[in-house]
Amino acid sequence: MITVTTAARQPQAARTATGPGDVGTFRQRLLDGLVASIAADGYRNTTVADIVRRARTSRRTFYEHFASKEACFIALLTDANAELVRHISTSVDPTAAWAVQVRQAIEAWIHSAESAPAITLSWIRDVPSLGAAARDLHRDTMEAFITMVQTLCDTDEWHAIGVGPVPRQLAVMLLGGLRELFASTVEDGGRMTDITEVAVQASIALLGPRTYVPAPP
Repeated sequence: MITVTTAARQPQAARTATGPGDVGTFRQRLLDGLVASIAADGYRNTTVADIVRRARTSRRTFYEHFASKEACFIALLTDANAELVRHISTSVDPTAAWAVQVRQAIEAWIHSAESAPAITLSWIRDVPSLGAAARDLHRDTMEAFITMVQTLCDTDEWHAIGVGPVPRQLAVMLLGGLRELFASTVEDGGRMTDITEVAVQASIALLGPRTYVPAPP
């Protein structure tokens, strides 16, 4: 899933810390260091030394928080996905017309992904090399997004058009299709904003009122 954490894009001074020994602050500094290094050199060329240099901390501190560069990367993307789910959820007005809600969700997702292209590309190119960790990350990410879609579509506006609980399989089709559309666009050097309308209309078609055709006997 193509995402980027809002917290990682904020200057360190913009976040609140309880003191120099605050564990969360050091962890976030290391994640910020990884973000900066990916933007400058790419994930594959990034080393632990690069991360700690940009975080202005030590290797010892790094290994107190993460077992490896890969573990740090997984933590970054896990936090990023949680932030994206929050961002999309809060960008949708549950009282708006249902089609407007779909547009709000898609635009929020695209804006978040385009705000940090290096991380977006790293999701596409580097995550598959992580093996089992990547599979776990994708599974957890998909579960979070499925829950988000089902929650966003479980409101009076959606019930009024006859849309009940969104089936899990339908949510998987929607999210998988959007993910591949976004990934292929970025890989081909395109802008995600250029495929906003396609993504919105496809999502409306999948989630909106449906006429089911009976299966042949």
